[in-house]
Order: sequence, then structure tokens, then C-alpha cells
Amino acid sequence: MTSARDGTTRATTILVAGTASHVGKSVVTAGIARLLANQDVAVAPFKAQNMSNNARVVVSPDRDAEAKDHDVGAEWGEIGVSQYVQARAADATPTTDMNPVLLKPRGNGESQLVIHGQATEHFEPGTYYDVHWETAREAAIASHRRLEAEYDVLIAEGAGSIAEINLLDRDLANIETARFADAEIVLVGDIERGGVFASLYGTLELMPADVRNQVAGIVINKFRGSKAVLEPGIEEFESMTGVPILGVLPAEDPGLPEEDSVSLPAEGEHTVFGGEDGISETRSVHVAVPRIPFISNFTDLEPLAAEPGVRVHYIPLTTELAEYDAVVLPGSKNTVDDLLALRDADFGPKIRAFDGPVVGICGGYQMLGDRIENAGIESTAVEGTVPGLGVLPVSTTFSAEKAVSRTTCEVEGSGPIVDADGTASGYEIHMGDARFLKPVAHPLEETSAHQEAVLGTYLHGLFENQSVRDAFVGTLFERAQESAPEQSDRAGSPYERAAALLETHLELKAVTGLWAHLGSQ
Repeated sequence: MTSARDGTTRATTILVAGTASHVGKSVVTAGIARLLANQDVAVAPFKAQNMSNNARVVVSPDRDAEAKDHDVGAEWGEIGVSQYVQARAADATPTTDMNPVLLKPRGNGESQLVIHGQATEHFEPGTYYDVHWETAREAAIASHRRLEAEYDVLIAEGAGSIAEINLLDRDLANIETARFADAEIVLVGDIERGGVFASLYGTLELMPADVRNQVAGIVINKFRGSKAVLEPGIEEFESMTGVPILGVLPAEDPGLPEEDSVSLPAEGEHTVFGGEDGISETRSVHVAVPRIPFISNFTDLEPLAAEPGVRVHYIPLTTELAEYDAVVLPGSKNTVDDLLALRDADFGPKIRAFDGPVVGICGGYQMLGDRIENAGIESTAVEGTVPGLGVLPVSTTFSAEKAVSRTTCEVEGSGPIVDADGTASGYEIHMGDARFLKPVAHPLEETSAHQEAVLGTYLHGLFENQSVRDAFVGTLFERAQESAPEQSDRAGSPYERAAALLETHLELKAVTGLWAHLGSQ
């Protein structure tokens, strides 16, 4: 706990900021959270504003008397996947207060605004700061206040660069958080991009003076080679700036889920995930994932890519499917527009001719069906009814109401997951209701439909369930007439690997809010 400027006692807030996007802020945040949790510190993540189509459904806490109308009455809400992951690293129950403002891009510059987990409206380019920013700022401050009352330490994650001088007066995730939380700042730079000392120095110089004075230390990330080579630069940098460099992290991926589509191939490119297990390609199975334009919640595929011998291919929509062992059609932020893109690429005949297992998740499930009705609710390109890909006898009717919930269902294995049993848990985020046009199997209760080798489900997080994942992977290896490899040693959870990375390579004592809790480090 620390003393605020007004003399009151408050939780310590550490803001992990960056010189740019994708420099490793999420890994540092999760690693610090787990280090503190391992010392029985009450710690929680916080990100005032996030932009991502990878979301998780979490509990919406009770609101106090000051809460706005849009905060009230919802049991579940959406947050960015990184804050969900960081909450698990912190051994904290994830809530919507951990990511009070979420922007979900829809394409053409338009985004959906989610406040305290609830979708409010869509906004056009340029209107967010003029119309919505004050509401977003109030929501972030209210959430931070509630978290302060419950936890001893908050690990806040910034967004992009903390030194975007065109946004300094309205940078909610960085500058505003640093100020209203009175946060100590850990600044992260990515040496893999080159010019790390210049980017760090320039970032410090461009920050507002009051926020610059809150920088407690710097982390250099993604280094390959001998740290001795960097020592002269580190000494000179510390002498020039007066800011200590807390350490140099090697280019090691602890395996945390990715936040943004920056990690995916661009449309029209082919990228493979998995393959670091030493298993030959001839003994591996290959899952094709069409790279639809508005892909979302692609973290659903990460548990598969982590399986020994499984390769997940993100493929252009024009790719032939015969060489693959299975197809997974992922979630979509704009299901109708992605369906139109698949039809324009003549994907329908290919998926109907494919003789292997096919799984559609959420928007992918809707696209696999016979048709989508009321398409104009989601898309400006078409109204009325749009034919689906025609491999499941399901009709989806869109409505303005959005389903957001955590879900646990009984599993009755069939089709691609024939050997699965027990229960499966995950979350639902979708618009539209399914109507079954003829009797079908429901291996995951009413969230699903199965016919022949095709399974559709609204259950995000499907492959995080061990029984379902084992059954699906087993089906693929049996079809390929190969024996499934033994599980590789994953060296513990990704949270422990992130914590071990920081504990080995960083000296956090310069960050006083951490040193009070990690003084034995």
C-alpha cells in the first residue's frame, strides 16, 4: 500500500508501459503478477482501455451507487484476453473491472465500444475521442477505485507506446492511468526491432514531465546473445537518463495466449503454428484455419498448436483443402462479411467436398449452416437472408441482442470428438440464435450441432478442455494412420514460465512498490 497525493492510503499500482506495440508488455505484466501471487500478495491486473477482438467472458461485479446505467444488471461481460490471462497468473477471479473499456474493431475503421463488459454501440472513425472518451475515462477510474479497495497491488498494462505525442491529452491506457493511479512505471523496449536505446531514450524525452518522473525502471526484452555486449550501452544510458535498467530478458516465449491479430499472417499469406516439438512433418497432423478477414478469438486454436505433432495452418481462402487432416473455421467479428468472403473465394464447394473433420466455432459455426437470416443487423453489405456454406442443417437468425455468458455443458462425444466425455467449459459471445432444420446430434448440448464429420458450436475455449482436445487430436492421428506422440514436457504453466523468466533476469528492487512485496528476491 502507498500514500496517494491526497494523503489517503491506496493500493500500489505498477504500470507496465512500452515504447511500441508488441514489445512484451503482456509477458512482463503476467510474470510480475505470478511472482506476487507466489508470495501470497493480493494482486490483480488492470488495463484501462484495450483494443482487441480476442475477448473472454468474465463476471461483472456488483456496482456501487455511483455506477452508470450501463453497468447495472449484467452477470457476465467481456474483457480482453490478456487481462483474463493476467488474472489467472495473479490467482485472481477475472472481472470486467480489470479491463473496463474494450474496443472491438469491425473493419472500415468502425469499432464496437464495450464498457464494463457490456457492448454499448458502434462508432465511426474519429468520433471516439469527441463523443465517448470522457465516459470511458470515468469507467476506468471507477473500476480502478473498486480494484484498489480489494487488492494490495495492481499491475496495469499500457497500450502501444506511452509516448504518442498526438494522444498525450487522451491516452487512457498509459498517461491517464499513470496519473489517476499514481503509478510507478516499468518501461519495456524490444531490442529485436533494433535501436532499443534510441527508442527508450526518445520515449522518455517525449513523455510529459510528471509522468516521466514516475518511471522507476526499464526492461530490455527479446535479446539474443551475450548480455556483456550490451553492458557499455546500459551504463551510458543509465548515466544519461538517471533511470535504471532492471534487466535484459532473452527472446523466450513462455506460451501465453496472443492478444492481437498482429501475431497472425496477413490475409493471403500462409503461416504455420506449432512445430517446435521435434516431431517430423510426416508424423504430424495438419489443421487448416481459413484466414477470414474479420477473424476473432483465434486464441481458440492455441491449445491445438501446443499439442505435440499438431500443426495449425492459417491459410488463404483460395487454398485447396485436400492436403489437410482437418479444418477449423474460427470466430468472426463480422460473420456475414466473412461468409461473403468465403463464398467469393469459392470456399463452399471445397468444404463440402472435404472428407475430414470440420469444426466451426461461433461465427464459424454460423457460416457452416444453411443460412443466416436478418443479415443486415450485422452487415451493411447485404440484408435479409444469406446462404451459408451448407454443411450443417442450421439456420441462424440475427437479432440486436448479444449473448455473453460462461457455459459448462455435458459432453456426449460424437463426430470429430467421438471419444470425449465428462463436461466442457468455455464462454459464449455471439449475436444470433440457431434453429435446427432437421434432427442432429448435440455433443455439447444445445450449444452445438453435429452431422457426419462436421461439428459446430458456440463454445469458445473448446480445445482448452482436455477431454475434447484429446478426442479431436486422436481422431486426426487415427485418420492419418499415425500414432499420437507422447505429451511433451511443457515445463509448467505459462504463468510460471513468465515468472521464472523475470525472476532470473530482472532486478526489481528499484520499483519500490514491488520491492515492498518481493524484498526477498
